[in-house]
This record gives sequence, C-alpha cells and structure tokens, in this order.
Amino acid sequence: MFISETYRKIASDGLWNNNIVFGQNLALCPLLAVTGTATNGLGMGLATLVVITASNGLISLTRHLIPGEIRIPIFVLLIAALVTLVDILMNAWAHELYKVLGLFIALIVTNCALLGRAEAFASKQPVKHALWDGLMMGAGFTLVLVALGAAREISASGTLFANASLLLGESFRFLEVTVIPDYKGFLLMALPPGGFIMLAFLIVGKRLIDQKLAQRKAQSILVNEAITE
Repeated sequence: MFISETYRKIASDGLWNNNIVFGQNLALCPLLAVTGTATNGLGMGLATLVVITASNGLISLTRHLIPGEIRIPIFVLLIAALVTLVDILMNAWAHELYKVLGLFIALIVTNCALLGRAEAFASKQPVKHALWDGLMMGAGFTLVLVALGAAREISASGTLFANASLLLGESFRFLEVTVIPDYKGFLLMALPPGGFIMLAFLIVGKRLIDQKLAQRKAQSILVNEAITE
C-alpha cells in the first residue's frame, strides 16, 4: 500500500501538481521556441523524457559513489553525455525533426529541471523511484509541449500534427489532421508572442481547475463532517 501511494504521489507531482512548467516554471525557453506545432513539441518532449529518465536512473544508481563535494559537476557531466547520445541518435534516425529542433536538443543540458530532479530527488531515492520520477516529470513536460504546440498550430494554421510523418516517421501519419478546412491562418500564434499568449491561457486554465478541485475537496470534507455529527 505504501509503495503504491508513493508511486501515485510521484505521478501526480510530475504530471500536474509539480509539473516542470506549471509548477516549477522551468524550461520555458525550449517550450516557447519549439512549440510552433504539436509535432515539434512531441519530438522535443520525448527527447527530454528519455534524458531525464535515464539521468535520474544513473544518478540514483551511483549516488553512493559520487562525492558530495563534486556532485553537481558530475550530475551535469552525466546529463551532457546522455544529451549527446540522444542528439546523435536523433540526427541518425529522425534527421528532419533534428533539423527543426536544432540547437534546442543540445540545450537540454542547460534545462534546470533535469539538474533539479537529480539534486532534489534522484540523488536521495532508490533507482525505481528515481526512474518513475523521471518518467512522470518527462511525461508532464511532454504533455505541456504538445498541448501548447497543438493550441498554437490550430490557431495559426488550422492543422494538428502537420508533417508528423515527415519529421517522426511514416508510422506517425495517422496523427496528421486538418482541424479547420480552408482556414486563412493567424500568424501571431506561430510567432514567439503567440507562444507567450497561449502559455498564459494554459496556466490560467490549470489554476482554475485547481481552484475547482480545492472547492470540491473542501465541500466534501464539510459534508463528511456534517454526516459524522
């Protein structure tokens, strides 16, 4: 029971409560730069997910061997090695997506969220918990990237996951959808200011949902107390 509760809390933190973007306000540079389309957001999110999961696992596995005085440089070195590996693999197997994302793949190294999870969680937890934390944090970040990219793409061009088959492979062609036929487009949403505007809407939406959930929880507590009395 304790283990299941632990995994549930890690999942809720990574996906919602302590989400990299909504909860920690980190990784905003790649978030706003590559989310012109949902396809780009998905590609960047999956790359980050692989790196943060692998780095969490490696750091947890070697945490007793890393001297505390030099742990941060070692964490950065491990993360940089993993990012380099992902960068090479994407260049080889998803070259078109690699060209679109460009420098932002290498800049995953500077993503404070990865180093933050390494220091705050992976270096203090068992490997299973660290891997699960990395997976959930990466999945939460990917969901925000895809949501923001989808909102901007639909607003800008009326499509969803455009060029998915070209960037991610032929097996992703089923994702390509024309949401608004004969749409003239709204250029602002494809530009950086559009990213800021749409991100603000997403943050407001999350906070409204959190408020509703808090109100329902409070009402449920009052009802239970009234029944008990």
